[in-house]
Amino acid sequence: MTDVRDRLLIDRLGEWARLYPDGTAYTFVDYATDPDGVATDLTWAELDARSRAMAAALRRTTEPGERAAILAPQSLEYLVAFFGCLYARVVGVPLFSPDLPGHSGRLMAVHQDARPQTVITTSAAAASVETFFATSDLAQPKEILLADGLDLSSTWTNELLDPDDVAYLQYTSGSTRTPTGVMITHGNLTANAEQLHEAGEGTPQVSSGVSWLPLFHDMGLVFTAALPLAHANPCVLMDPVAFIMRPLRWLELLSRSPDVYSAGPNFAFEYLTANVTREEKERLDLSGVRMLLNGAEPIRPSTLDGFRDAFAGRGLRPEALSPGYGLAEATVYVLASSPRRAPTTTSFDRDALARGRARAAAGGTGGTAATALVSCGTPHGQRVAVVDERTARPLADGSIGELWVHGPNVAPGYWGRPDDSAETFRATLSEPGDLPAGPWLRTGDLGFRHDGEVYVTGRIKDLVIVDGRNHYPQDLEYTAAAAHPAVRDGYVAAFSVPDGDAEALVVVAERNRRLPIARLSVGEVVQAVRAALHRHHNVALHEFVLIEHGTLPRTTSGKLSRAATRDAHAAAALVPARARERAPEG
Repeated sequence: MTDVRDRLLIDRLGEWARLYPDGTAYTFVDYATDPDGVATDLTWAELDARSRAMAAALRRTTEPGERAAILAPQSLEYLVAFFGCLYARVVGVPLFSPDLPGHSGRLMAVHQDARPQTVITTSAAAASVETFFATSDLAQPKEILLADGLDLSSTWTNELLDPDDVAYLQYTSGSTRTPTGVMITHGNLTANAEQLHEAGEGTPQVSSGVSWLPLFHDMGLVFTAALPLAHANPCVLMDPVAFIMRPLRWLELLSRSPDVYSAGPNFAFEYLTANVTREEKERLDLSGVRMLLNGAEPIRPSTLDGFRDAFAGRGLRPEALSPGYGLAEATVYVLASSPRRAPTTTSFDRDALARGRARAAAGGTGGTAATALVSCGTPHGQRVAVVDERTARPLADGSIGELWVHGPNVAPGYWGRPDDSAETFRATLSEPGDLPAGPWLRTGDLGFRHDGEVYVTGRIKDLVIVDGRNHYPQDLEYTAAAAHPAVRDGYVAAFSVPDGDAEALVVVAERNRRLPIARLSVGEVVQAVRAALHRHHNVALHEFVLIEHGTLPRTTSGKLSRAATRDAHAAAALVPARARERAPEG
C-alpha cells in the first residue's frame, strides 16, 4: 500500500484530472424531479476545477485550520464543498441542510462545539440556512458560500499539506448524549480509503461504487467521497430519502454495473428483503456486485440469510455479502469479511459468552442454549487486539474483551476534549508481546477472535448485567421480538435500570402495525416476552413498554439508540401503544 505521506488523497484529484480529464468521477441520480431518476455527471476535470474554485473562495474569508460547516443536501455540490475544504487546508465539518426534519437540536449542538467561521451550502438550501441562523442564538458565520455559485475562473495553487493536518471533524451520529467531533487528519483519510480499497479488492478505474448513505456520516463520507478518489473509481450517489421512499432504486443502480461495490447498515438489507416484490426482482441483475458491506454491529445472521435467499436468483454471489465493523474514531473502516468467500456464522455457547468466553456450541448448531454470531472478518493495514479493559493485557483467542485498534487510520483525538482524547486514543498495552505498545484506540466495543476472525458482541456501555450475569442487549431484543407478533422485529431496546442496590431489566418495543389494534392485549405481550426471556436467558423482566410504531429513539444514521431510549424511559417521554404495564411478578 502506498505510504500516505507520499500521496495524500486530495493530491490525487489533480492527478486524475490530468490523466483522465473526461472520465466520469461522480454521478448524482436525482429522484426528486423524476421518479425514474435524472443523472448528472461530473468528470475528473470538472470536479477538480470546481473544488479548486471552492478552495479559493474559502480562503478569502477562512484561514487554514479554521472550520467551515457544510450545510447542504446530498448532491455533487456537497462533494465539491468537501474537496474544496481539503484543498484549502480548512477544516471541514460535514453536516446537513437545516431543513432535514427532526435534527435541528443536533445541528445547533454541533455548531456550538465546532464554532465554524464559514458555512457552505447550495442555492436550494440557502433560505433554510439563513432562517436557521436568524432564528437561533448561534454566532453568525463570516460568510455563507454557495457551492453551486462559484467563480470558476478562480485559480488555486496547491499548498503543502502535512498528513497530520486535520482535514475535517466527523461528528458522532448521536448515540451519545452530546455530539462529539472526531479530528480526522489527511493521513487518516488517505490510509482508510486505501485500507477499504484493499479489503474490497477493487480494480483501479474499473470498479464502481453506488451509495445512498448520507455524506454527513462517517461511512457515507468515506465510502462515497474518499474511496473512489483513492484509485480513480467512478461512483454513483443518490439521496437517502430516495432509497427510503423506494428501496429498489439501490438495487437498480447496482444492476447497471458489471463490477460494483456498495455499503449500508443492517436495517437497509432487512428493508430490501421485506419490500422488494417478486416482479421487481425479475428486472435485477446483481451478478456484478463485488462487495456489499454491512456496516452495522453486531450483525444479525437472519439479516444475511434473508437477503442472500431473497436475491440469490438475481445473480447475487453469497461471497459479495461482507459483514464489517468500524467507527468514526478509526475514520470508519476497521474490519470486513473477504469478498472471496461467504460470511462466517458460528453458534456459541450462550452461558460461556455470559462468562466472557467464546466456545462453539456442541455440534456447531444453534438452539436455546446457543447464540449465533456473524464474523466481521479481519483488518487490513491496521492492528486489532482483544484486551482486558481492566489490566490492558491482550487476551487469547476465545476470550471476550474490549477491541483496541492501532494504525494510520486512527484519529488523533476529539475536538476540544483533551482528557477524553487521552483516555480513548492513547491507551497502551501492559504486556504487548509482538504487538505495538501503543498508542491504541479503545473502541468501547466488546469482541473476540475465533478461528482467525474477529466477532463483535456489542458495546461495553450497553451490556446488561442482572444478578451478576452478563447479557448482550441484542440477544435479549431478538428474543423479545420473536416472543409475540405484536412486537416489531428490529425495533426493540433492552437496557438495565437501578433497582435498589441492583440492576433490573427493562425492554422497550415498538408495536407491530400488522397486528390489528383491536387484537392487541399489552398484558398478553408482557407475559409472552417475560416467559421467553426467562426460558432463553434465565433473566427476570422488570418492566416492558410497548410503544407506538416509529417512536423508538434512533440516531441520524438509523441505528437504535439505547441510551436515548433509557433517558426517554426515565423521563416518562415514551409514547405507549396503550398503557404501560409492569411485568407480573413471579
